[in-house]
Amino acid sequence: MSDGRAYPRPYVRPPPARPVRVAEERAERSNAAVPVAVVLVLLGFYLARYSILAPAALGLVLLFSGGSFLSARLNPLSPHFYLTRKPSWLAVGVVLLGGLGLFYYAYTLFVAHAGPFVPGVPGL
Repeated sequence: MSDGRAYPRPYVRPPPARPVRVAEERAERSNAAVPVAVVLVLLGFYLARYSILAPAALGLVLLFSGGSFLSARLNPLSPHFYLTRKPSWLAVGVVLLGGLGLFYYAYTLFVAHAGPFVPGVPGL
């Protein structure tokens, strides 16, 4: 005597087919910070005529904004302060490079004594 069955296994129905889901659209990333960063860099270059502190301060704002882009969806450059879409890597790079560029510009002006440190004070 054998332990196995002498007859074939009955037909088993396949499980019901899963409903076909439409693939979710890939959330596109936002490039909205790029023009704002470019305007702030140009503003920093313009304000360097009056004080070396202006490009340094705007560079600091851009660096903090870039760091915020990397850590969360908080956007200090936005009027709504919270992004519905994440910023693109291009936007993060432009903001960070703009901040570093303004810091470098302020440093070169400081080393060359090419501009006033405090506006309206001739010796500084």
